[in-house]
Amino acid sequence: MSAGKVLITIGDAAEALDTMYPIFRVQEDGYQAVVAAPEVRVYHLVMHEIPPGWDVTREGPSYHLQSDIAFRDINPSDYTGMFITGGRAPEYLRYDQDLVRIVKHFFEEQKPVAVVCHGAEIVAAADVIRGKRMATVPKCQFDIEVCGATFVNEACVRDGNMVSGRTWHDNPFFMGEFMKMLNGDVPQR
Repeated sequence: MSAGKVLITIGDAAEALDTMYPIFRVQEDGYQAVVAAPEVRVYHLVMHEIPPGWDVTREGPSYHLQSDIAFRDINPSDYTGMFITGGRAPEYLRYDQDLVRIVKHFFEEQKPVAVVCHGAEIVAAADVIRGKRMATVPKCQFDIEVCGATFVNEACVRDGNMVSGRTWHDNPFFMGEFMKMLNGDVPQR
């Protein structure tokens, strides 16, 4: 029996570890992971790392992942929680008005939301982070601050119904908190 459904947002160039770890982790607790994207099709995930001696991130090809549902077909009331992945995908996903509608629903209803890395660009575009503290990859600090949030350079930052982490390196920290939130530890409005 499923504990509920959790949306996992992806697009081409979503970061593989930002995406795959949460899919498996929510399933471990009995939740159905529903992969959502602009269209129902196979997406190309990528892996990001900063090689020794480099100052910038290098991107390489990774796994392929089939989405289950298109953003436009989602009734957010059907879902318990939402995970917003990182990578380069959020750079264009933040302009998808159906995704913005979904994100706003989760914040209006105070449902659990986890955000990692460049996923911060999506919650920033949805204008739901004003006055909140959040973690993100340092190169997205400007994006969240210009949209009214406070950047915190930590592995796990919880503010209300949202928990955030900087990169996939933080998965064990913020995902543990996300699972607590899904399992009922959500502050009352």
